[in-house]
Amino acid sequence: MSEIPQRTETQGSTTFDPEKFFDAWAKEEVTPPYDNDFRKFVIRAFGLRPDDNFVYRAIAEVTLLQAQTYLEFGGQGGLHKWYVDGGGNERPHPPAVDIAAYNDIFRPTTNTANALKALGANAKKETIRMDVANHLQKLYQPPSPERKITVPKNKGHVNPYFDVLAWANQNLEWAGPESTTEKIRISHALLPVLYHHFSCVCPSFESLEIIRLVAKGRPIADVGSGNGYWTYMLRRMKDGKKNLEVVPIDNGLSDWRTLWVPDTVEMDSTEWLKKNGNGKGHVLLLVYPQVSHDFTAKTIKAYHGSTIVIAGSQNGNGYTAFAKGLLTDWFAREMPDWEKVCQVPLPSFAGKDEALFVYERKAT
Repeated sequence: MSEIPQRTETQGSTTFDPEKFFDAWAKEEVTPPYDNDFRKFVIRAFGLRPDDNFVYRAIAEVTLLQAQTYLEFGGQGGLHKWYVDGGGNERPHPPAVDIAAYNDIFRPTTNTANALKALGANAKKETIRMDVANHLQKLYQPPSPERKITVPKNKGHVNPYFDVLAWANQNLEWAGPESTTEKIRISHALLPVLYHHFSCVCPSFESLEIIRLVAKGRPIADVGSGNGYWTYMLRRMKDGKKNLEVVPIDNGLSDWRTLWVPDTVEMDSTEWLKKNGNGKGHVLLLVYPQVSHDFTAKTIKAYHGSTIVIAGSQNGNGYTAFAKGLLTDWFAREMPDWEKVCQVPLPSFAGKDEALFVYERKAT
């Protein structure tokens, strides 16, 4: 097991500091690679050497130079083949305006329900935009009004990952997931780089605010926290005058290039829960929970608290939670004492279909 350094860092950088990074982003001193030079952007943003040759490992392995090369290939050779017809033929790529409409769903200045309605209302029949709108609206379950969870608009919210993802969606001609997205097995070479520097799934302002509201002042156990980007983003959220209390826990088996928080507890999820009252009094947060070793089921069953939040796949692609079957089906079958109270889409990278799920233990 690799030891998690008790510091924030980006391997190969002597200048990376999360607070300075976010401050520079807020001042627009660093912005997404609108010139489409992704390699130069990562080097500049994270303070890397110009000849950086770090190997980003996920499902595939890639260097910055290789990622940039694939980016420059554009859609050649089916690299942007995200949407196919009934015969398996690639559909015409969605226009930039439809991609922008998908990105707009997740901006902190929009209302998700209204943006989803607009996505479908302004879509032409038998288009990718219409298919995406129908798919997302079918799965969308906002918190019920009696729970008094209202997500306000926030012009000042800073989230570099979302800004980069919105740029990537335009570049990769991705207008969001639809019903056949779960069949996509290979995404794009940019993804391992984003995994290492940010997270396996991008938080939206709405998702962070929902977590803050359902926590109701309780600490959040970010189990399987990875490099800590979600922990860092949540700690920037205010609960009254205080920042949210988040405990990042990870077994340290994965090696991340960027670490956003300095205090990750290196421990197995069930071991941490056992040592901390089985999680009573904590909200359990699982971001992109791994499929292997029955991690998701073991962690959930070891948790004795009342609120579970999961960020992961909302289709059957098998990338998160369970290799076979939907997360929602597993809960309905295996955890009848729990109720799904929320399912909202998350900004998804090309070929992915991700959402935030909130489950609460039913009153007895």
